[in-house]
Amino acid sequence: MSYKIPILKNFSFQECLWFLDRNYDDCLHEVRPDAVRKAIFIDGKPTLIEITESDNCLKIKVLHGNDSEKKIIDFVKDWFDYDRDLSPFYKLLERDFELKYMASEYNGLRLLAIPDLFEALCWSIIGQQINLTFAYKLKRRFTEVYGTKLSYEGADYYLFPKPEIVANIKVEDLLPLQFSNRKAEYLIEIAKQFVSGNISKEILSTHTTAEAIRLLVSVRGIGEWTANYALMKSLKRLECVTYGDVGLYNALHNLKGFDKRPSRETLDSFFRNFKNWEAYTVFYLWRSLAVKKLE
Repeated sequence: MSYKIPILKNFSFQECLWFLDRNYDDCLHEVRPDAVRKAIFIDGKPTLIEITESDNCLKIKVLHGNDSEKKIIDFVKDWFDYDRDLSPFYKLLERDFELKYMASEYNGLRLLAIPDLFEALCWSIIGQQINLTFAYKLKRRFTEVYGTKLSYEGADYYLFPKPEIVANIKVEDLLPLQFSNRKAEYLIEIAKQFVSGNISKEILSTHTTAEAIRLLVSVRGIGEWTANYALMKSLKRLECVTYGDVGLYNALHNLKGFDKRPSRETLDSFFRNFKNWEAYTVFYLWRSLAVKKLE
């Protein structure tokens, strides 16, 4: 079974596809030249979908598993932040001399989501204070051991581990995968918070962003950066800024001449020009750090 959704203004599947790849070994989706495959849970069952572009539409094909048109389309739209009108954001970019090129050069790039809040929090913990290449290796090891595997046409596709599984892991179980003691402790603690019901996407959805950040940072292992990252990537809180993020600082240094570690006041002054689009501004600044290879 397959479904189609029309391509909207300011949506570029190729730009999104490139960002999903960037030559990193992500175990949670497989990027092909003109397609991406991803395993997702539909009604609790692992389901493999493939997304391509044709006839000015996104085509979503169910390769294996449960077939539920609404749930699958809803997932894809959430993943690609599909329904958002980016025109107001591009108008703000065009007012900034150093950043206005982004409105045309990165046109159609969407804030690629991590719909699973637990995954978003864990990924931000896994990636702390290490380079991205090693972070993706850790995520793969963690997911292949504790996640769910779906096999299709001789290839394996993985879904991120469930909190119920991670909550029962011992710290020493993660050390052979090259996790530090502290990261292992943090992942297990976050999983226990989900299992106990203290944290969930539904709970945070009822809170203001400030309240959600306070709740998240009360958990051991979750700092301001992690809380903002998870909220922008999972709940699409567009006012979130990843304070303390080295990539963000490098981009602002390269494009705006800011100090390598700009003050909070400097950052807040800059982001006031992108009110209600702060998360997209962060995302596009991250994008500026990578250069596409010529075809």
